[in-house]
Amino acid sequence: MEDVFTIRQAAFVTSAGIGGAYPEPLPCEIAIVGKSNVGKSSLINRLTNNQKLAKTSSQPGKTRLVNFFLINRAFYLVDLPGYGFAKASKAEQKSWGELLEQYLSSGRVKHLLMLIDIRHEPTRDDLQMFRYLLYYGIPYTLVATKADKIARSKRRQEANARARELGAPPFAIPFSGETGEGKSELLERIGQICADAAPAQKEPEKDEERS
Repeated sequence: MEDVFTIRQAAFVTSAGIGGAYPEPLPCEIAIVGKSNVGKSSLINRLTNNQKLAKTSSQPGKTRLVNFFLINRAFYLVDLPGYGFAKASKAEQKSWGELLEQYLSSGRVKHLLMLIDIRHEPTRDDLQMFRYLLYYGIPYTLVATKADKIARSKRRQEANARARELGAPPFAIPFSGETGEGKSELLERIGQICADAAPAQKEPEKDEERS
């Protein structure tokens, strides 16, 4: 048994829009959410060592569907549409909100990785998203992205400050899609989430007639 959780296989499965079909559920499903351009796709690519798996763009608002990735043929990582894209029309913003709510209320997601920008206080949309996950009772881990943009000595302190400003316990994992900082810590967290979600192994019944 490996001491450190590793991702050995990752593949795109499908995308789903409002009313679209989701793939057959697995014991563990971890969703990734955050504002537009916070680095969701970069995080997925860094974790899976595949820079082409999730499409990245300098243009915010590119992800407009719920995208499912099968990891180690055992669980899903799910990339959710970014929120808070100011240039999106009201109709688009409403559609994305409905898409997020449809997924979060589905009961599928076992854990949510909420990405926040380590450099800035949480936005109004971040605060609303945090209220959403509390409302639906979804366990979560906060990840403070773009950690390479500030001094190394301040990263842990600033990450925890962003969590506190969000209204959460003061802990977030500093992460950089550019350098890979925080990757091992986040993989360890994902491994524990999957282990906790795995169905309990039923012990074989004892043969009481055996002498």
